[in-house]
Amino acid sequence: MKKLLAAATAFLALTGLQAPPAAAPQAPLSLWRLDCGDFVIKQYGAFFSDTFQYPAGPKNIVGSCYLIRNGNRYMLWDTGLSDALVEKPLENAAQKLSLKRSIVDQLRELKIRPEQIELIGISHWHFDHTGQAARFPQAKLLIGRGDLEHLRNRGPGVNDYAVNAMAHWLTGGGQVEGVTGDHDVFGDGRVTMLKLPGHTPGHNALLVRLASGPVLLSGDQYHFTEQVASRGVPPFNHDRADTLASMDRFDRIARNLKAKVIIQHEPDDVRKLPPFPQAAK
Repeated sequence: MKKLLAAATAFLALTGLQAPPAAAPQAPLSLWRLDCGDFVIKQYGAFFSDTFQYPAGPKNIVGSCYLIRNGNRYMLWDTGLSDALVEKPLENAAQKLSLKRSIVDQLRELKIRPEQIELIGISHWHFDHTGQAARFPQAKLLIGRGDLEHLRNRGPGVNDYAVNAMAHWLTGGGQVEGVTGDHDVFGDGRVTMLKLPGHTPGHNALLVRLASGPVLLSGDQYHFTEQVASRGVPPFNHDRADTLASMDRFDRIARNLKAKVIIQHEPDDVRKLPPFPQAAK
């Protein structure tokens, strides 16, 4: 063995070759779950299934947003209900919406200023995922190109509220990238937007490869646990076939990576991550 090592050293010296440098250690990666709303769906069978497969209701679900820190860089994934709802619930015939705390308030507890948020990733254009984006005008917006064009063209379902929530980026006031496929957010392979169209034209989920194991954030690929087995498709959906195909891809990714799946509207999944203000790492 000593002779082999000596021969290898001599060979490297003669040829001028050097052993490759050791890889630099990656920056710490952390993930926080932020409270971004509560919903009471009054007739959730009609609200969430186009095949009448769920009970009439009501059903409680949650709104979730996520803060990701990669070294000294910060990203928000989804921005929840509008902070105009803090302590001012809104109720209509279909649902009751409420919000306990704003994202800015929760960031303050973590001693993070709004201007430190570099990126906002939006799973899809629906109002309960974009409500507080305007609080971070300096951030670059990452959104599926299909959703970006849907908003710009005022496609089906788009109203003034949806446009106003994204107006800063739609009108050229802020940086925006229309993501066309899977997107490596930080360029290090650890945070990836996954193209999963169907619920909306440019819907995405988010894969976060923490040191403790991968976490898969659903966007609205699923809304609650029963939907995974039942393959329920809600009436407010862009393309049924694409949605079912994206469910298959999402499930396969979760299974192959042994990822921790977080359904963003599922109350039981809140407990899969450490309670705020603790972070998963």
